[in-house]
Amino acid sequence: MFRLARSLAILVVSTLVLAGCLPMAMFASGSGAGYSGLRQDWGTYVSSNNVNALCISPKLRFVIWEFEGKFGKRIVMNSGYRNAFHNAAAGGADNSYHTKCMAADFYIPGVSKQELIAFAMSMDGVGGLGCYPGRNFIHVDVRDRPRGYRRPVTFSGC
Repeated sequence: MFRLARSLAILVVSTLVLAGCLPMAMFASGSGAGYSGLRQDWGTYVSSNNVNALCISPKLRFVIWEFEGKFGKRIVMNSGYRNAFHNAAAGGADNSYHTKCMAADFYIPGVSKQELIAFAMSMDGVGGLGCYPGRNFIHVDVRDRPRGYRRPVTFSGC
């Protein structure tokens, strides 16, 4: 009897510890009008056929999961990985983090851009944040922050 109780206690403790490791993004919803007509690329909703969501660094994936967990909804990526040709055509910088699998431009249906910006500003994993006037998405990258920065490096209207 003692052995059974001990095994059960170990099982319960192990389950609780592992549950704490699960990203809340697993419970994020990808349903509703905001997702109508969108397709998925490697499990990520994308806004067009030109978006490549395959090459996402693990650090960027964790940042995306934090957004999805916080808002309870899946992101929709406008831009992910870009090869050099696509990056030049999009007007990206020569050393763009998009070419290094370390950046994504995205929005979350039903979540305001201001809410996304505020959350990104509070996250340790976000190294760069771009906000484009008149556009519904934000740019997030996972560059290393310069020494002394407590918030992401911001550009383009943040």
